[in-house]
Amino acid sequence: MAWREAVTDVLWPPSCAACDAVLPAPGAFCERCAHEVLELPSVHCPRCAEPGDGVCARCVTQPPPWEKAWAPFEHEGSLARAIHRFKYEDRADLARPLGLLMAATSRTTLQSMPGVLLPLPLHEARYRTRGFDQAALLAKEVATATGRSLQLDWLTRTRDTARQVGLSEEMREANVHGAFVVAADVKDADIVLVDDVLTTGASAREAVRVLTSAGARRVFVLTLARARRENASR
Repeated sequence: MAWREAVTDVLWPPSCAACDAVLPAPGAFCERCAHEVLELPSVHCPRCAEPGDGVCARCVTQPPPWEKAWAPFEHEGSLARAIHRFKYEDRADLARPLGLLMAATSRTTLQSMPGVLLPLPLHEARYRTRGFDQAALLAKEVATATGRSLQLDWLTRTRDTARQVGLSEEMREANVHGAFVVAADVKDADIVLVDDVLTTGASAREAVRVLTSAGARRVFVLTLARARRENASR
């Protein structure tokens, strides 16, 4: 009801996802923080969205198992701060503004990514600690905003892997190897794997590998942000 929304806006006015400044209208960032949000450069790898000219060296030597990966923004500035607060500072409320931003900036790209939305899952132990699955919350917002179908239980993380932050690419790949199991019939399915950030792509590669091994026809990867590979160890 309109009156409930009005009361909510008065008691809990919309605020900036990066600094908590009160916003004049619903949105993700205040004017100051919005200037620090970096869109993904138009020149980037067409396979993994790594900023740079043409297909990146890694995709040439180790072609990814997905059809295409894309993110609307770079993992820098105020967006990186907002994602950190969302995941590590108990700010599940940021899923809505960030998810709506993700949906609004991904509509055109999603037209070239057919299939159901499938979040990259957390392990149950990590879910209990955090209290929510950030990829699932983002995927729900995108599904609601775009009308795209959503599946939450097609993929399961069976090992509580160590955090990827600070690990080298080789360590990240070893860390997530065998960590996912397909829990549904995905034969001939088109899938859009959803997560918050794509860094080296180790987790996404492993998830896509098991999905395609189980018969998925095409798997795409959609994230809110793309980290530059030189920043992977941060």
